[in-house]
Amino acid sequence: MSTTTASIAAGPASGTGASASYSIRQLPINLYGAVMGLAGMALAWRLAAPAFGAPAGIGEAMGFFALAVFVAHSAGYLAKLALHPDAVRQEFTDPVTGNFFGQLAISLLLLSSVLMPYGQAFAQGLWTVGVVVTLALALLVGSRLLKGKLDAAHMLPVWIIPGVGVLDIGVTGGHMPMAWAGEINLLALAVGTMVALVLWTLIVHRLAHGEPLPLRMRPSLMILMAPFAVGFLAWVNVFGHVDHFAGALFYFALFVLVVVSPKVFRRDVPFSPGWWAISFPLAALANAAIVYAQAQGGAVLHGLAGVLLAVLTVALAVLTVRTLHWVFTGKLFAV
Repeated sequence: MSTTTASIAAGPASGTGASASYSIRQLPINLYGAVMGLAGMALAWRLAAPAFGAPAGIGEAMGFFALAVFVAHSAGYLAKLALHPDAVRQEFTDPVTGNFFGQLAISLLLLSSVLMPYGQAFAQGLWTVGVVVTLALALLVGSRLLKGKLDAAHMLPVWIIPGVGVLDIGVTGGHMPMAWAGEINLLALAVGTMVALVLWTLIVHRLAHGEPLPLRMRPSLMILMAPFAVGFLAWVNVFGHVDHFAGALFYFALFVLVVVSPKVFRRDVPFSPGWWAISFPLAALANAAIVYAQAQGGAVLHGLAGVLLAVLTVALAVLTVRTLHWVFTGKLFAV
């Protein structure tokens, strides 16, 4: 894996010299991961209202904050596209960073669920746009994968993002009223499941036999949990109930969390925007835990769901504060 690719995937360097210059060119596409995580956390807190008696306003406030982050980052990235189209083209065509554009599609899908109570027609339109973009990116990833001569070093966890995005169609579209939505959700569940599992297998093979990930890319290991947590939510939303297969997906997601957490949450892993890679997988697992606890009952499962929601909230609060510090000090745009 080239140094350039690793640097772009992880985000800007954490230190800036006295003579550092700043440019919107450095704004990374992977900050859409913040929108995904914040929107996912908003949906988890919305579920927590009936599950735990949490104030309903918490989830709604978080949802609007996620929307504000989406608008701000989209405005910045559009400015980057207008001023530095070559930099955007480089990110899109790169075999690693090109997968981060799937975060934009997932953000649209999640925000459609966040905004559904406030405007059904707008939310349905947003979901439809998200579906089109998500499926287009999934086709692009499939084309790149079958093109051949893919460097095994580039087979990183971020490759799963477009496959998870397809699964998110079913997660967010389970209650869409359009006549065609049911078939699209079933299509998304089928395609997303197979694409995510194939890529997950290839990535684990690379991680087992290749060089260890650089420290700054360690947070992306948390993405390995996403296909199973999101798959649980998609399965339940499409078929309308929690069965044994859904339960198996939930428990395997927990297993992956336990395996990768010691490799991610280390003092020697420096902060960068790449840390937002942990946010959506944790949010998906917290949502899945609440849904599973509500379906199965029991103090242990409800306690586990509460702990995961608390961990998610603390983690995203820390990431938000540190990212805003980077924004206001200029580190995010340092050349």
